[in-house]
Amino acid sequence: MTLALVLSAILVACLLLALPVAFSLMLAGAATIAWLGDIPLMAMPQQVVGGVDSLLLLAIPFFLLAGDLMNSGGMTGRLLDFANALVGRFRGGLALSNVASATFMSGISGSAVADTSALGRVLIPAMARAGYSRGFAAALTAAANIVGPIIPPSITFVLIGVLTNLSITKLFLAGIVPGVLYSVAMAAVAYGVSRRRGYPVHSGAGWSEIGRTFRKAFWALMMPVFILVGIRSGLFNVTECSAMAVLYALVVGRFAYRELTLAHIGQALVRTGRATAIIMIVLGGAQVVAWLLAYQNVPQAVASWMLSAIGQPWIFLLAANLLLLAVGTFMENGPALVILAPVLYPIAARFGVDPYHFSMIVALNLVLGLITPPVAISLSIVSVIAGAPQREVTREVWPFFVAAMVVLALVTFVPAVSLAVPAWLGVR
Repeated sequence: MTLALVLSAILVACLLLALPVAFSLMLAGAATIAWLGDIPLMAMPQQVVGGVDSLLLLAIPFFLLAGDLMNSGGMTGRLLDFANALVGRFRGGLALSNVASATFMSGISGSAVADTSALGRVLIPAMARAGYSRGFAAALTAAANIVGPIIPPSITFVLIGVLTNLSITKLFLAGIVPGVLYSVAMAAVAYGVSRRRGYPVHSGAGWSEIGRTFRKAFWALMMPVFILVGIRSGLFNVTECSAMAVLYALVVGRFAYRELTLAHIGQALVRTGRATAIIMIVLGGAQVVAWLLAYQNVPQAVASWMLSAIGQPWIFLLAANLLLLAVGTFMENGPALVILAPVLYPIAARFGVDPYHFSMIVALNLVLGLITPPVAISLSIVSVIAGAPQREVTREVWPFFVAAMVVLALVTFVPAVSLAVPAWLGVR
């Protein structure tokens, strides 16, 4: 356990010095290896390479590229028009459209930060012009879009599948109900706040308008269906399906929507390359830390201590929620999963917790860290877009956070929320 304390102290010190997460992880790993003295430093680059050497991880750049191509190809505006036609007639209709658009977008990019940036640039100024406070518009956008890694396709679930050898297809299916519940909770809070503050009601769209906007958004809405059907039917595995999603995005953006140009494709490739490099180097650094912990049998020691100190599964789930929420506040999903999965999953299995149920708990906790101060990456992004003080955005996000905690409690203590869809479809 001394190694764990030394490693943690160095890592926290690096993060407090505002070093990038990847470099903090690698520096902490290198310093700990030097402190141990019996491990050659050559083991570090070997672990970095080993941490990203997986065919399944190819799904990450492909899904990122597919989402970027769909954004560049005119998807966002069509989804917004359809969402506004559906819910614009209600009090706070634009706020509800924000939630609906985030839910639709989550089935395309699988990235909360990407969705927050893409939709925030469109919706936050529009909400401000309609009379919503900038702080509320920013907080709603950040809270609504963290559903991205829950509703399939999900980069977070790809990582969990790689790290734990669980079926990524079943993880995707298990995320559907928790993701929908989360979006419903965000919509309920948005509606309640809008009614209390008297935010505007837009003119209702007729069935012809709903039909027109649905036809325009049809190909964008079909992308998650295409992905799930392709995986569920066995026609593609997850990596192959991510590549097919890129092809789908190219065809739709170029020929159906006719807005995707060669310049857009080039820019999307550059952005995807940068995002993939960031993700992979973080995963490589996290693998060094995870390997050091495993080398000193820290996961086994923690498991033994928790099994002796915690007698009931529900207490373990409560403790795991608190730990994951705290870690998600300071660390991105990738490194957090690489470090914690070897520790927590064996303990969950010893307590009889279904691994797919536990995966939903892990994913939801870690994405909540994106709107949990003091780091709160998503809140930082929307504060800049809205031109609002982060203190105001943080104050506005608390009702959404409370609603998210209610959903988290349901997911944690009602396993059927996560397991019903895979069981209904007979996925093992």
